[in-house]
Amino acid sequence: SSFFNDLCPCNEPPFLSLKKMPTPSRNKKIVKKRTKKFIRHQADRHHRVPFKWRKPRGIDSRVRTGSSGMIALAGVGYGSDKKTKYKRPNHFYTFLVKNVDDLELLLMQNTKYAAEIAHNVSFRKRAAILERAAQLDVYVTNPDAKVRHEE
Repeated sequence: SSFFNDLCPCNEPPFLSLKKMPTPSRNKKIVKKRTKKFIRHQADRHHRVPFKWRKPRGIDSRVRTGSSGMIALAGVGYGSDKKTKYKRPNHFYTFLVKNVDDLELLLMQNTKYAAEIAHNVSFRKRAAILERAAQLDVYVTNPDAKVRHEE
């Protein structure tokens, strides 16, 4: 009991006094049919062949004909479900925020979208965005980026 009183003078454990974060409206499990990237045929053998996917089009290509033991061809069957496409693992969609006014758009959508602060936002604007996000109860995916820890 004295351990908690030293950490938090409010007589309750510190993990109970944390502010409640917005929770996403989870309605469907996110299923990824394939998490590995599709690599181009023979890209692992030669440096001149980049790893970016290209469909093999040779008339005698073993990969194109689908011989067993060959790499998998990218196809429409590997696509994600429409309802869970582009969702993060925490069931939020991301919305890029560059200033405080962009954050106002998420006022009614805080259970569906999470704010992601753009990489080129300054420290001062970033602090203002984080403060306004706490007021609007909007989840921020990268709150610790570019934060000065001395202050």
